[in-house]
Amino acid sequence: MSVSNLASAPPPRPHGLGEPSAWVRRWAHLAKPHGSVLDIACGQGRHMAWFATQGFEVTGIDRSAEAAQAARAHGEFIQANIENAPWPLMQSGLPRQFDVVVVTNYLWRALFPTILQSLTPGGVLLYETFAVGNETVGKPSRPDFLLRPGELLQLCQNLNVVAYESGFLTAPERFVQRIAAVAPAPGKVPEPAPARHPLSLE
Repeated sequence: MSVSNLASAPPPRPHGLGEPSAWVRRWAHLAKPHGSVLDIACGQGRHMAWFATQGFEVTGIDRSAEAAQAARAHGEFIQANIENAPWPLMQSGLPRQFDVVVVTNYLWRALFPTILQSLTPGGVLLYETFAVGNETVGKPSRPDFLLRPGELLQLCQNLNVVAYESGFLTAPERFVQRIAAVAPAPGKVPEPAPARHPLSLE
Protein backbone atom coordinates (compact mmCIF):
# COMPACT_ATOMS: atom_id res chain seq x y z
CA MET A 1 0.00 0.00 0.00
CA SER A 2 1.10 3.56 -0.55
CA VAL A 3 2.09 5.65 2.47
CA SER A 4 1.31 9.34 2.85
CA ASN A 5 3.06 11.41 5.50
CA LEU A 6 0.62 13.46 7.58
CA ALA A 7 1.76 16.78 9.00
CA SER A 8 1.70 16.99 12.80
CA ALA A 9 3.40 19.87 14.58
CA PRO A 10 3.69 19.07 18.32
CA PRO A 11 1.43 21.31 20.44
CA PRO A 12 2.15 22.37 24.04
CA ARG A 13 1.63 19.85 26.80
CA PRO A 14 -1.42 20.59 29.01
CA HIS A 15 -0.73 20.26 32.73
CA GLY A 16 1.92 17.58 32.19
CA LEU A 17 -0.61 15.07 30.84
CA GLY A 18 0.96 14.65 27.42
CA GLU A 19 0.37 16.47 24.19
CA PRO A 20 -3.19 17.01 23.00
CA SER A 21 -3.72 15.79 19.48
CA ALA A 22 -2.70 18.29 16.82
CA TRP A 23 -5.78 17.18 14.85
CA VAL A 24 -8.10 17.96 17.76
CA ARG A 25 -6.52 21.36 18.29
CA ARG A 26 -6.61 22.17 14.59
CA TRP A 27 -10.36 21.58 14.16
CA ALA A 28 -11.67 22.58 17.59
CA HIS A 29 -12.58 25.98 16.13
CA LEU A 30 -15.56 24.27 14.46
CA ALA A 31 -17.17 23.89 17.86
CA LYS A 32 -19.68 26.18 19.48
CA PRO A 33 -17.66 28.54 21.73
CA HIS A 34 -17.68 27.48 25.39
CA GLY A 35 -19.85 24.48 24.54
CA SER A 36 -19.88 21.00 26.01
CA VAL A 37 -17.24 18.37 25.20
CA LEU A 38 -17.31 14.60 25.66
CA ASP A 39 -13.93 12.84 25.58
CA ILE A 40 -14.46 9.09 25.11
CA ALA A 41 -11.74 6.83 26.51
CA CYS A 42 -10.20 10.00 27.92
CA GLY A 43 -7.36 8.44 29.90
CA GLN A 44 -5.96 10.97 32.36
CA GLY A 45 -7.68 13.78 30.49
CA ARG A 46 -5.17 15.43 28.16
CA HIS A 47 -7.97 16.67 25.91
CA MET A 48 -10.24 17.47 28.83
CA ALA A 49 -7.47 19.70 30.18
CA TRP A 50 -6.94 21.46 26.87
CA PHE A 51 -10.63 22.09 26.20
CA ALA A 52 -11.10 23.32 29.77
CA THR A 53 -8.42 25.95 29.23
CA GLN A 54 -10.39 27.07 26.15
CA GLY A 55 -13.51 27.65 28.23
CA PHE A 56 -15.43 24.48 27.38
CA GLU A 57 -17.48 22.40 29.80
CA VAL A 58 -15.80 19.00 29.67
CA THR A 59 -16.87 15.46 30.45
CA GLY A 60 -14.61 12.43 30.21
CA ILE A 61 -15.36 8.74 30.32
CA ASP A 62 -12.90 5.90 30.83
CA ARG A 63 -12.83 2.47 32.43
CA SER A 64 -9.54 3.11 34.26
CA ALA A 65 -9.69 3.88 37.96
CA GLU A 66 -6.13 5.18 37.71
CA ALA A 67 -7.30 7.84 35.25
CA ALA A 68 -10.03 9.13 37.54
CA GLN A 69 -8.05 11.39 39.85
CA ALA A 70 -6.24 13.24 37.08
CA ALA A 71 -9.28 13.53 34.80
CA ARG A 72 -11.58 14.83 37.54
CA ALA A 73 -9.31 17.84 37.95
CA HIS A 74 -10.54 19.13 34.59
CA GLY A 75 -14.28 18.42 34.65
CA GLU A 76 -16.90 15.73 35.01
CA PHE A 77 -15.49 12.20 34.90
CA ILE A 78 -17.43 8.96 34.60
CA GLN A 79 -15.66 5.70 35.29
CA ALA A 80 -17.41 2.98 33.29
CA ASN A 81 -16.82 -0.09 31.18
CA ILE A 82 -18.23 1.25 27.92
CA GLU A 83 -17.53 -1.97 26.04
CA ASN A 84 -19.36 -4.48 28.23
CA ALA A 85 -21.96 -2.43 30.07
CA PRO A 86 -24.79 -0.07 29.14
CA TRP A 87 -23.82 3.44 28.05
CA PRO A 88 -23.77 5.47 31.29
CA LEU A 89 -24.57 8.90 29.86
CA MET A 90 -28.30 8.63 29.22
CA GLN A 91 -30.92 11.36 29.39
CA SER A 92 -34.64 10.70 28.86
CA GLY A 93 -33.81 7.32 27.36
CA LEU A 94 -31.32 8.69 24.81
CA PRO A 95 -27.57 9.33 24.91
CA ARG A 96 -26.77 12.69 26.44
CA GLN A 97 -25.66 15.11 23.73
CA PHE A 98 -22.56 17.28 23.47
CA ASP A 99 -21.32 20.06 21.20
CA VAL A 100 -18.05 18.18 20.66
CA VAL A 101 -17.28 14.47 20.85
CA VAL A 102 -13.58 13.55 20.90
CA VAL A 103 -12.20 10.06 20.33
CA THR A 104 -8.46 9.46 20.01
CA ASN A 105 -6.44 6.24 19.99
CA TYR A 106 -9.54 4.17 20.67
CA LEU A 107 -11.77 1.94 18.58
CA TRP A 108 -14.81 -0.06 19.64
CA ARG A 109 -17.11 -0.36 16.66
CA ALA A 110 -20.18 -1.27 18.70
CA LEU A 111 -20.10 2.30 20.06
CA PHE A 112 -20.36 3.97 16.64
CA PRO A 113 -24.16 4.54 16.84
CA THR A 114 -23.87 5.92 20.38
CA ILE A 115 -21.05 8.27 19.35
CA LEU A 116 -23.20 9.74 16.59
CA GLN A 117 -26.25 10.00 18.83
CA SER A 118 -24.13 11.91 21.37
CA LEU A 119 -23.72 14.86 18.99
CA THR A 120 -25.99 17.88 19.26
CA PRO A 121 -27.36 19.27 15.98
CA GLY A 122 -24.36 21.16 14.64
CA GLY A 123 -22.07 19.23 16.99
CA VAL A 124 -18.52 18.34 15.98
CA LEU A 125 -16.98 14.88 15.89
CA LEU A 126 -13.18 14.80 16.15
CA TYR A 127 -11.98 11.23 15.71
CA GLU A 128 -8.41 10.02 15.28
CA THR A 129 -7.11 6.51 15.78
CA PHE A 130 -4.97 3.71 14.37
CA ALA A 131 -5.64 2.25 10.94
CA VAL A 132 -4.81 -0.83 8.88
CA GLY A 133 -1.08 -0.82 8.19
CA ASN A 134 -0.20 -0.17 11.81
CA GLU A 135 0.40 -3.89 12.28
CA THR A 136 3.58 -3.43 10.23
CA VAL A 137 5.10 -0.93 12.65
CA GLY A 138 3.79 -1.81 16.12
CA LYS A 139 0.77 -1.97 18.39
CA PRO A 140 -2.15 -2.09 18.11
CA SER A 141 -1.97 -4.77 15.47
CA ARG A 142 -5.26 -6.67 15.80
CA PRO A 143 -7.84 -5.88 13.10
CA ASP A 144 -10.43 -5.23 15.83
CA PHE A 145 -8.48 -2.13 16.82
CA LEU A 146 -7.52 -0.85 13.36
CA LEU A 147 -9.78 1.20 11.12
CA ARG A 148 -10.37 -0.23 7.68
CA PRO A 149 -9.72 1.97 4.62
CA GLY A 150 -12.31 4.74 4.48
CA GLU A 151 -14.10 3.49 7.60
CA LEU A 152 -14.38 6.90 9.26
CA LEU A 153 -15.90 8.29 6.07
CA GLN A 154 -18.50 5.52 6.19
CA LEU A 155 -19.21 6.30 9.84
CA CYS A 156 -19.74 9.98 9.02
CA GLN A 157 -21.67 9.55 5.78
CA ASN A 158 -24.65 11.44 7.23
CA LEU A 159 -22.49 14.24 8.66
CA ASN A 160 -20.81 17.14 6.93
CA VAL A 161 -17.21 16.00 6.57
CA VAL A 162 -14.96 19.04 6.90
CA ALA A 163 -11.60 17.26 6.90
CA TYR A 164 -10.33 13.70 6.58
CA GLU A 165 -6.86 12.22 6.45
CA SER A 166 -5.55 8.70 6.15
CA GLY A 167 -1.85 7.97 6.17
CA PHE A 168 1.36 7.63 8.12
CA LEU A 169 2.80 9.62 11.02
CA THR A 170 6.26 9.50 12.58
CA ALA A 171 7.57 9.91 16.14
CA PRO A 172 6.20 7.39 16.89
CA GLU A 173 5.58 5.63 13.60
CA ARG A 174 1.91 4.83 13.14
CA PHE A 175 -0.83 4.54 10.54
CA VAL A 176 -3.90 6.65 11.33
CA GLN A 177 -7.23 7.84 10.07
CA ARG A 178 -8.71 11.06 11.37
CA ILE A 179 -11.83 13.05 10.64
CA ALA A 180 -13.54 16.29 11.57
CA ALA A 181 -17.26 16.21 10.83
CA VAL A 182 -20.29 18.29 11.79
CA ALA A 183 -23.75 16.93 12.53
CA PRO A 184 -26.48 18.51 10.42
CA ALA A 185 -28.72 21.15 11.94
CA PRO A 186 -32.42 20.25 12.26
CA GLY A 187 -34.17 20.17 8.91
CA LYS A 188 -30.97 20.26 6.89
CA VAL A 189 -29.89 17.39 4.65
CA PRO A 190 -26.09 17.03 4.58
CA GLU A 191 -24.23 16.74 1.32
CA PRO A 192 -22.96 13.21 0.64
CA ALA A 193 -19.44 12.62 1.95
CA PRO A 194 -16.92 12.12 -0.85
CA ALA A 195 -15.18 8.78 -1.13
CA ARG A 196 -11.78 10.35 -0.35
CA HIS A 197 -10.30 13.65 0.77
CA PRO A 198 -6.82 14.88 -0.26
CA LEU A 199 -4.31 15.10 2.56
CA SER A 200 -3.57 18.54 3.94
CA LEU A 201 0.08 19.32 4.69
CA GLU A 202 -0.64 22.66 6.37
